[in-house]
Amino acid sequence: MPKDDDVYLGHMLDVGRKVLEKTQGITRRDYDDDENLRLALAHLIQVIGEAARRVSEASRVAHPQIPWKAIVGMRHKVVHDYMNVDEDIVWATAVEELPGLIAELEKILGQQAEHP
Repeated sequence: MPKDDDVYLGHMLDVGRKVLEKTQGITRRDYDDDENLRLALAHLIQVIGEAARRVSEASRVAHPQIPWKAIVGMRHKVVHDYMNVDEDIVWATAVEELPGLIAELEKILGQQAEHP
């Protein structure tokens, strides 16, 4: 794996963990009522997508369990179609998809889980 890929994968992991921290103990209603949280999660998910976009093709092929296309696609949606970001998708990504992604990134990077 190219050295830079470790940096991007690590950044994805760190930012994913931030999303989990921000959503811990938060309900969907809390999310809907908190504009700052909605903006923060959209931004953090965008950052994960940007880091994923920079991972080399060789590393993407070596780790097909990561949904690279979907992650990068989400980044494009948040950046380029920012007026039509679906809050249901952002919420679902944050609370349903990211825990699995974090677990896979921890395996790839050989790190122990910091969050249950």
